[in-house]
Amino acid sequence: MFKTKKYVKMVLVTILAALFLAGCGGDKTSNESSKDVLAQIKEDKKIVFGVKHDTRLFGLKNPSTGEVEGFDIDLSKALAEEIFGKDIKPEFVEVTSKTRVGLLNNGKVDAVVATMTITEERKKEVDFTDVYFDAGQSLLVKKGSKIQSIDDLKKDTKVLAVKGSTSSINIREKAPETTVLEFENYAEAFTALKAGKGDALTTDDSILYGMAEEDPSFELVGGTFTEEPYGIAVKKGNTELVDELNKALKSLKDSGKYDEIKDKWIKN
Repeated sequence: MFKTKKYVKMVLVTILAALFLAGCGGDKTSNESSKDVLAQIKEDKKIVFGVKHDTRLFGLKNPSTGEVEGFDIDLSKALAEEIFGKDIKPEFVEVTSKTRVGLLNNGKVDAVVATMTITEERKKEVDFTDVYFDAGQSLLVKKGSKIQSIDDLKKDTKVLAVKGSTSSINIREKAPETTVLEFENYAEAFTALKAGKGDALTTDDSILYGMAEEDPSFELVGGTFTEEPYGIAVKKGNTELVDELNKALKSLKDSGKYDEIKDKWIKN
């Protein structure tokens, strides 16, 4: 009996010690994950931007070179150089409307520059910089379509949108009778539109212009029916990084570099 009690006591001590060590390890991980993002960027000597790979004009992967190209990409590079000089190089990780907040908050990216509209709901999850681009939601249709404005979206129409986008929410509010079909990304949605799986595709006009440029048999109709101010998102609480990005953005605008980048990509 004595040996049994002694054995049980030893087991309990071992378990408690393991739990204590695990708790210490957990604290360390927590401290690392909560480390200031700006400080981590300087320590690692790299900044990782979350960008889209499927959005012509803003972030599109070139199949010939494997490089991601667009307004968001060039702006990210210019911001990184403005803040850190040439010492810290920007890296890019693909995000979608659905994945960008998760990848930002789990530390996979330091900042998201991906046609992300600033909304009050999103401000609860992330922090935003000042507006870096003003867009508005519109409709893309096949030329000659009976749909010429949002008023033409009725019960028998189908509108294509992308998961996780404000466009998907807005179209349900603006045209509650229409059927909304959601896709993982813009490439899939546009492919579906070209295949006749919907009557219109809706998102920001800036993105739709890229699709119309890719296939001139499609056009934007009805103007814009929302305001979509794009902001750069960072993990909540990182005010120093937000401040640095805002100062850099202002500097690029004051110097004319911002307009140079915009004019290179946005023709409309």
